[in-house]
Amino acid sequence: MEYKENNLSYEDYYRLRESVGWKNFSEIQARTALANSLYTVTASENDKTIAMGRLIGDGQYYMIVDVIIHPDFQGRKIGTFILNKLMEYVNVHTPSGGRASIQLISEKGKESFYEVLGFKRIPHEFCGSGMRKVIYKSGTLESFAAKGLPPENEID
Repeated sequence: MEYKENNLSYEDYYRLRESVGWKNFSEIQARTALANSLYTVTASENDKTIAMGRLIGDGQYYMIVDVIIHPDFQGRKIGTFILNKLMEYVNVHTPSGGRASIQLISEKGKESFYEVLGFKRIPHEFCGSGMRKVIYKSGTLESFAAKGLPPENEID
């Protein structure tokens, strides 16, 4: 197993998301997101990327996203290694006397994996429930602009 930092390609990102049944974002969104990642970790076997994790954030608040282990390679502690590397990055970049908050959204049924690594379910004594809002845009910006129409939004 070979682990690499900051080398996650769009092609590997797309393929790994598909491998676990996750919807992919548009190519332009994904490429922009990858370019704006603070830190990424990938795992490869036989020159094929089989796992990934990304860290995004602003130096105080961080979010761990896109932790994916190809189903053929799950259960080998690859995810634990990747999560530890992502958390190590935050630790190294948090100044003495400072603090940092790391959030993530667990896949349903995977919460205990993260709890072992020190994450807490919310709500708890200090935090309310986590929340999210997803905005879907149908069509393309170009198709709407060509018709002189504003893009339609669907909110989830």
